[in-house]
Amino acid sequence: MKNLSNSNYSSALQTVKDLKEKYGNTWNAINPESAARMVTQNRFKTGLDIAKYTAAIMREDMAAYDVDSSNYTQSLGCWHGFVAQQKMIAVKKHHKTTSKKYLYLSGWMVAALRSEFGPLPDQSMHEKTAVPSLIKEIYDFLRQADAIELNDLFKRLEKGEDVQYQIDNFESHIVPIIADIDAGFGNEEATYLLTKKMIEAGACAIQIENQVSDAKQCGHQDGKVTVPHEDFIAKLNAIRYAFLELGVDDGIIVARTDSEGASLTQKLPVSQKPGDLASQYLAFVEAEEIAITDAKEDDVLLKRDGKLVRPVRLANGLYKFKDGSNIDRVVLDCITSLQNGADLLWIETPTPNVKQIAHMVNRVKEVMPNAKLVYNNSPSFNWTLNFRNQAYEEMLAEGEDMTAYDRNNLMDSLYDGSELCHRADEKIRTFQSDSAKEAGIFHHLITLPTYHTTALHMNDLTEGYFAEEGMLAYVKGVQRKEIRKGVSCVKHQRMAGSDLGDAHKTFFAGDKALKAGGENNTSNQFEVKTSEPKRELVLDK
Repeated sequence: MKNLSNSNYSSALQTVKDLKEKYGNTWNAINPESAARMVTQNRFKTGLDIAKYTAAIMREDMAAYDVDSSNYTQSLGCWHGFVAQQKMIAVKKHHKTTSKKYLYLSGWMVAALRSEFGPLPDQSMHEKTAVPSLIKEIYDFLRQADAIELNDLFKRLEKGEDVQYQIDNFESHIVPIIADIDAGFGNEEATYLLTKKMIEAGACAIQIENQVSDAKQCGHQDGKVTVPHEDFIAKLNAIRYAFLELGVDDGIIVARTDSEGASLTQKLPVSQKPGDLASQYLAFVEAEEIAITDAKEDDVLLKRDGKLVRPVRLANGLYKFKDGSNIDRVVLDCITSLQNGADLLWIETPTPNVKQIAHMVNRVKEVMPNAKLVYNNSPSFNWTLNFRNQAYEEMLAEGEDMTAYDRNNLMDSLYDGSELCHRADEKIRTFQSDSAKEAGIFHHLITLPTYHTTALHMNDLTEGYFAEEGMLAYVKGVQRKEIRKGVSCVKHQRMAGSDLGDAHKTFFAGDKALKAGGENNTSNQFEVKTSEPKRELVLDK
C-alpha cells in the first residue's frame, strides 16, 4: 500500500506559516507544527479522496495479477467500522504492510446487522442508505487509526526518539473496499443514485448482481430470478456514469452472475435480430412446441427454429430456464458483462471446487483473455465436508483402500488425524493460491467472517463467565491474550481516541488543557515495559 509522504507535513507546515503571516496577531495562538501534524494525521479529507486513492491501488494490483497470479488479493467482510479498524491494525502488525489486503462490505451483513427494521434476510429489504453509511463509518474508523498511530509517533519524536523515518514512510490503514450494492435497489436510475452515495462515502469498487432487484435472494439460497442482459448492462452503465461524474475515473465494477443457481426469469426480452443478446437469452427459456389451435387465451408464444413454442410459465408468472443450461448462462453473462464495461467478475458457485470454477472461467477467457474473478470463500459452504469429499474421490481414484471411512459421515471428528483429513486440509490451505493460478481468481474474500467470530467468541466467553470460572473466563480468554498478543484495543481508552484528544486539547488550550491521561488513568496498568530483561520463574521444589 502507498505510504503517506512527508511532503504532506512540510506542505501543511508552510501553508499555516503563510496564513499566520497573512492574518497577523489574531493567529498568534496557532502553532504551525501542531496544525501540520493534524493535517498529516488526516490525509483523506473526503470519501472521494479515498475512492480515487484506493481505485488506483486496485488498478495497480489487477495489473500485477495479470503478470503473476501469485499477486492475488484478499479481504474479510466487516459489519462495523471498529471491526474494519481492528482488522487493518492487525494486518499491519502481523504482516508489516497492508498491500493487497482489502475490505469487503457484505449486503448480507448489512441486512442482518445494520437495518433499522431489525435482523433481515439477504433480500434487499434493508434501507438503501445503510450501505453508504457503513462505508463512511468504516473509513472514519480507519482514518482514526491513522491519526492515533501518527499521534503516538509524533509524541515519541517530541521525546527525542528517532522515529522520523517511520513518520515519513507511514503506511495508511486506508485500503480499497469492495461494496455490495445487491441488485441495485431498483431501476438503473436508483442504481446510479445509490452508487453515487457509496462512492462519495469512499467506495472504489461496486459489486452488482444480475438478479431482479425486488425479488433478490442471497446467492446461496434458492428462488433466484435473473434479468435479461440488456437490463443488467443498463445498471453497469449507471455505475460507470456515477464514477465518471464524481471524477473517480479508475472506479471498479464487479459484475456478479447468479445464473449457476438461478432457474427463473421474470422477463422475456425483445429480440431485434436473430442471434442478438435477447435471442440468446430467450434460447435458454424452456418451451414446449404447440399448434396455434392449442394455444390458450392470453398465452405467451414464441417462434423458435421455425416452430411455434410456448414458454413454461409458473403460476407466479415467472418463466423457467432449461435444465442444465446454467453453466452456459454463466459464461454468456460473464462475457457480456466484460464486453460492456465490467472490470471483474463474480460467479456464485454451489461448492468451492477449483476445477469447477476453472471450467467456467476458461470458457470466458476464450473470448476475454484477461477475465478475472472476485470469489466468495463463503461460510455458506461446509468447507470441511466439501474438501473431505474431494479428497475421498481422489484417494479412491488412486486405488486407496477407503473401507475405513464412512462416506456418509466424513465430518466425524474420528477422521481429524487421518490421511483423508490431512489431504482435505491441505487443499483448503492452498485453495486461494491454487484457484488464483488455475481459475483466474484475483480477489478472495470471506463475506461473513466477523458475523461468525462474534458469535463464536460470545459463546466461549459466556460458557465460562456465567459458570464457575466467573471473571477468570474473561481474564484468561480475553484480556490476558490481548496483553500478551499486543492487541491494540487492550488500551481501549487510547483506541477510542483519548490520547489523541489530549494532544488536541494541548494544541487548543496549552497548559490549561484538562487531559484524561495522567497518573490516575487506569490504562497505565497496560503500559508495556521493555527495559527489563526477560526473567525465568524459579519455583521451590
